[in-house]
Amino acid sequence: MRVLVGCEFSGVVRDTFIKAGHDAWSCDYLPSDKPGPHYQCDIRNVEKMDWDIGIFFPPCKYICNGGNNWLNRRPDLKWRENRDKAANFFMRLVNFEIPRIAIENPIGCMSTRYRKPDQIIRPFMFGHPYNKDVCLWLKNLPKLVPTNVIPGPYKHLDFWSTERHKGGRDVKAITFQGIADAMAEQWGNLDKQEQHP
Repeated sequence: MRVLVGCEFSGVVRDTFIKAGHDAWSCDYLPSDKPGPHYQCDIRNVEKMDWDIGIFFPPCKYICNGGNNWLNRRPDLKWRENRDKAANFFMRLVNFEIPRIAIENPIGCMSTRYRKPDQIIRPFMFGHPYNKDVCLWLKNLPKLVPTNVIPGPYKHLDFWSTERHKGGRDVKAITFQGIADAMAEQWGNLDKQEQHP
């Protein structure tokens, strides 16, 4: 499958699909943290390049619930204006002409501006000791099945979390490997499953 991983600079999801045998590319304004197939540009520049699946991680700062208290308290931050821009970008991704689409974001305003997510997963369902609401809006893709549910206690991640990876990136900003593995294994094999029900 040809896989476009949008708004990803870490290369985690891209590389996981590549290891599973797919032609996967990441795209972001930032350069890729790791060497690999990467478009450093506006994702709309590569939208129509014959993709089979698009997995998108649009910026969540202005559309997640964590920033709600800035909407009225700090008009100088233009939070409301930036929320509108971020929501419009989210909807542009929804409407990309790609047969299968997944959009990941925390709980936020898109549940009312667009619709409720198809699924909410958490890292501890996929082998990581963290509790964080990960919403998935899906188009022609099945819900992810948990692969390794581990018992608590869990570390909590939210808008205000500051834990960082060794490379300096926020833990909350990078897709957990267990979730990436589930995406590649479960969504990357759909064509085979459809051919051999």
